[in-house]
Amino acid sequence: MKTLVLIGAGARGMTYARLIKKSGRAKIVAVAELRADRRESAMKELGLTEDAMYNHADDLLAAGKLADVAIIATQDRDHYDEAIKALNLSYDLLLEKPISPSAEECLHISRLAQEKGCRVVVCHVLRYAPFFVELKKIIDGGELGRVIDIQHNENIGNFHMAHSYVRGNWRKSAEASPILLAKSCHDLDILVWLTGSRCESVASFGELTYFKEENAPAGSAARCLDCPVADTCRFDARKCYLDTLGDWPTTVLTLDQTKEGVTEAIKEGPYGRCVYRCDNDVCDHQVSILRFENGVTVTFNLSAFTNRIARTMKIMCEHGEIRASETAGCIEVIPFISTRNGAVNGRTVYPDRSGKGHGGGDEGIIRALLDMLEHEDKEMSSTIAASVESHLIAEAAERSRTEHRMVDLKEIRGEWDEK
Repeated sequence: MKTLVLIGAGARGMTYARLIKKSGRAKIVAVAELRADRRESAMKELGLTEDAMYNHADDLLAAGKLADVAIIATQDRDHYDEAIKALNLSYDLLLEKPISPSAEECLHISRLAQEKGCRVVVCHVLRYAPFFVELKKIIDGGELGRVIDIQHNENIGNFHMAHSYVRGNWRKSAEASPILLAKSCHDLDILVWLTGSRCESVASFGELTYFKEENAPAGSAARCLDCPVADTCRFDARKCYLDTLGDWPTTVLTLDQTKEGVTEAIKEGPYGRCVYRCDNDVCDHQVSILRFENGVTVTFNLSAFTNRIARTMKIMCEHGEIRASETAGCIEVIPFISTRNGAVNGRTVYPDRSGKGHGGGDEGIIRALLDMLEHEDKEMSSTIAASVESHLIAEAAERSRTEHRMVDLKEIRGEWDEK
């Protein structure tokens, strides 16, 4: 049976650990986690002993190679140091996205993995979700001809924006990543995968417009529990979190998922802050225009100003169009007709929706990882070599946004080649 160590026992890390335990095909043998409450919870849930628990990733990695694979599920800017140390111990890696906020660090990890003969799988889980697997199958089947143009919307959801990117861990670019990388390297990766091409050039526009103090309601306070206008505010933390006890996003606040425990976390922690008075600086909306090397053009719109969290796509091909909606759970395949009055001989596909995390993508990537570990000839699609492209696009988009210019990807690839 293959063995794994877990570095980072937060929500993402424990999602993977639970799926591995449930599979019965591999086991977690050690965990590194900064927070004592998470260490204790992980130890009990995974059936480990005290000597298998480490206070810090450095402590675990200093103990030598303890397993076949290291899962790295820590904060964005911790990935690089942990990945390099793990690769130097000859671990294969399951690496949470983004690989790193730094293009140079992404390159170094990729090159070291190749040098050491280690496999690095990036958690671009959408490649393993039935919805996007079916979409890829339809495109590659060629029934509508070549892809010409794509419209892709990343509907973040107003409450998700407030939770993760205003109050939460990904609110500041300098501490985590720009939002296009932190939230949407998933989407950029899917675009690379669906088009089957590298990106050629990017233009991007975006800013933080709404979640700042000038938009705070009159008479509001710095924290929800002290706020005299909380009853009329949709971002009142009690509304946001007490309705989802035991589930995301409330599980991020505290391990104590009682009403009393969550209320205490709201009172003392970052998730009880007024969303208009946080220290966030990432964009709450951003639009990017991409041209791929095979000629496909894409408009990608990321926005907090949606009611639900879902992706919608319109893929325009030579002989028809594809309309895909995660919310509806369906993919419409619509061949072109000769006249506006003609009958459309289209079809609607309903991919499997039984999976939970990322539409079944979490289960899919763990299943594929275990298959790869058990069979040397098995390969995964989200290798680091494939996944780096999405990070290059995000780097180009951020340069375009902040420097007010179109960015040719040759610029960034050239910088990489020189290092």
